[in-house]
Amino acid sequence: MAVIISFLMIFPFAAALLMYVTRVNRIRNVISYISAGILIAATGLLCALWAADGLNVTGLYETAFIPDRLILISELILMVYVTALCIKYKRYWVCLLSIVPTLLIAWFELETPEKSEAPRIVVDHLSILMCVIIGIIGSFIIIYAVGYMHGYHHHHTEFRDRRYYFFTLLFVFLGAMYGFVLSDNLLWIDFFWELTSVCSFLLIGYTHEPVAVKNSFRALWMNLLGGTALAVGIVYFGMSTGSVSLADLVELGQSGDPSAEVAVALIAFAALTKAAQMPFSTWLIGAMVAPTPSSALLHSATMVKAGIYVLFRLSPAMASTTTGSMISFIGGFTFLITSFMAIAQSDGKKVLAFSTISNLGLMVACAGVGTAETIWAGIFLMLFHAISKSLLFQDVGATENSLHSRDIEDMHGLLYILPRLAFFMFIGIAGMFLAPFGMLISKWSALKASVNEGNILLVFFICFGSATTSFYWTKWMGKIISVSHMRELTFKDITKKNELISLSVHAVLMIALCMLFPLLSRIYVNPLVEEMFGVYEDVLSTQILLTLVVIICIIFAIPLLAFVYSKRMRKTYVLSYMNGVNEGDNRKFTDSMGEPRTLWMSNFYFHKLIGQRKLMAPSQFFAAAVLVVMMSMILGGVSL
Repeated sequence: MAVIISFLMIFPFAAALLMYVTRVNRIRNVISYISAGILIAATGLLCALWAADGLNVTGLYETAFIPDRLILISELILMVYVTALCIKYKRYWVCLLSIVPTLLIAWFELETPEKSEAPRIVVDHLSILMCVIIGIIGSFIIIYAVGYMHGYHHHHTEFRDRRYYFFTLLFVFLGAMYGFVLSDNLLWIDFFWELTSVCSFLLIGYTHEPVAVKNSFRALWMNLLGGTALAVGIVYFGMSTGSVSLADLVELGQSGDPSAEVAVALIAFAALTKAAQMPFSTWLIGAMVAPTPSSALLHSATMVKAGIYVLFRLSPAMASTTTGSMISFIGGFTFLITSFMAIAQSDGKKVLAFSTISNLGLMVACAGVGTAETIWAGIFLMLFHAISKSLLFQDVGATENSLHSRDIEDMHGLLYILPRLAFFMFIGIAGMFLAPFGMLISKWSALKASVNEGNILLVFFICFGSATTSFYWTKWMGKIISVSHMRELTFKDITKKNELISLSVHAVLMIALCMLFPLLSRIYVNPLVEEMFGVYEDVLSTQILLTLVVIICIIFAIPLLAFVYSKRMRKTYVLSYMNGVNEGDNRKFTDSMGEPRTLWMSNFYFHKLIGQRKLMAPSQFFAAAVLVVMMSMILGGVSL
């Protein structure tokens, strides 16, 4: 197992080097396919070896002097690189957020060599689950990116074609995520944390447009701020206890150790920045300027899940604490307020971005409550969100290439214009909010647990946040299957085969995950929760499996029947009643004043009431005030 873990942590960086030196697109594309396939196979092999070993918690590399030093040197090199970029773009103050924590970590590691020995790598249910998400979802995003980036640079000739650089960053990103989720050593976690922050910064600024540069530096400083809190928490805990083990931190946190409580609060704060929670949500919105594959990677499989993963790890130590109250409040508030802002968006990628922040907020709230039931809900929220949101981002990107627009209003009747892409979109949207898909069941479980814990504020956030979530997804789904006007079929589906392969795999995974929901709960998630808390509550029964299958069939019959009905309408072409004289095409009519009119159905977006400009700034201010007050209480030793 040690060999395959080392391979997973090293191979993506070797593949990234190949991406960078290979400047012939066709050759690089083949290498991308092969490398993605190897990562999927290696991840599967890791799962098989771990299962053969009895699904036990496995610790590796208790003594690793050379890797420790290599990681420290790499972190120092990363600091120099970030500093050089900050100086180049005259963001001088941002480089301090890289220099200060890196030098603090270096001083701690070099000046305090006597630290308790603990495994650098730990393999358990949660780390294996994260490896599966990274390996499968991340690899298929790379496969999708090969075709997408060809079309992207074909349509955007104003941008320099640097696909070699783009794919290099994608593979480095995956390697950093493997290292992050498999590491138990906090010093290793700190390095991989910083590496993911820098990769996201470079991906967001890929086009070098002024807005891309601005948004990339916003993402950088917010994530580096979290990295600073992470570094301070690690050093404080290490100086107090002599340990740099995440498992030791959680164990001492559960026992009420004061140094562990402070470290947990600082690291949880860092996780809020990575998970784009209020008041740090704007970096994820700004990431929309990047090409779609990087958006899918940032929003589904990797970047934002890093923060969620850390909070899930810390969850047992946050139960019934001031830190847990702070985290659950910020998560619940973010869930509600960003759901409102999503309603006011007509840009498909922005809806997905706000939806991502919103759903991450619910996962954060589950972690803050810190009970077995909320983590059960959070795990399934993470699973369904990873697959569904990756599918939607890829599909919106493919739709934009074909429609030359990603505005939801331009997706009117998409089912009859680009039926394949519309069907994938329907599956992704259904996975986000319809029964019996796991997102809805997980929300119900989180709500039930919040009621049991007496957390009235979180109950309020979940109830109203779920209602607003249903509102914006229903608007989008209605646009896709609407037939109120017959649009000319002037658009051609130019989606490439590799894009369709990734979309199809995601769609199959989405449906399979729903159908096997009870089985997965029983054989994997329940043991995961028991491993973390020592107990679990069986939320689902396998007896409902047949019911889930029947409901799924009914759900997916809706777009199919709509498509068949529309084709029949085209053949018979029955004229619809209109508010005037129908001109014969069900799109135009003459009103009572003799004026020609065109029939359109348009959603109402409440821009002036709940738009980003109205709600973002006051929400950020409020969330920042809550964080300052509660962090001051925690650091001052005041408990709720």
